[in-house]
Amino acid sequence: MLSLESIVPALTALFVGESGLWVLFVTGFLSATLLPGGSEAAFLAAMRLGDNSLMLLIVVATIGNTLGGMTNYWLGRLLPDKTSDEKHGHKAMHWLKQHGYWALLFSWLPVIGDPLCLAAGWLRLNHSLSFFVVLIGKALRYTALAMIFKGIL
Repeated sequence: MLSLESIVPALTALFVGESGLWVLFVTGFLSATLLPGGSEAAFLAAMRLGDNSLMLLIVVATIGNTLGGMTNYWLGRLLPDKTSDEKHGHKAMHWLKQHGYWALLFSWLPVIGDPLCLAAGWLRLNHSLSFFVVLIGKALRYTALAMIFKGIL
């Protein structure tokens, strides 16, 4: 029978050294797709272990999370162009229409963030600009999380 005492060392081993960076990248990527999940626990665990520099952790988590968000963007591009079809609208799409690319700064938010990226692709927003704004939003999120964890914020 599995116990908490036997699981914790196994989970901790995932975050040690280079494998921890891969776990952080993958959890960041998957949590930014339409799949359920969150990367905050993996990010905090990696910071707590202290095996890697804080900047490296922020970069790896940001890249994984941004690529996951852009996967949603490309999935949205695969959908038929329905930019004029209001009956299939979603709150994220209306937010993007109202606030433009700046709404993608909030692609890290739970519930609305994933659909924001999907809607950006569906609305055929520019890929490069969308990538840049999503990247900034995700980087700010992990930087703020690190600052809170370190007691700076």
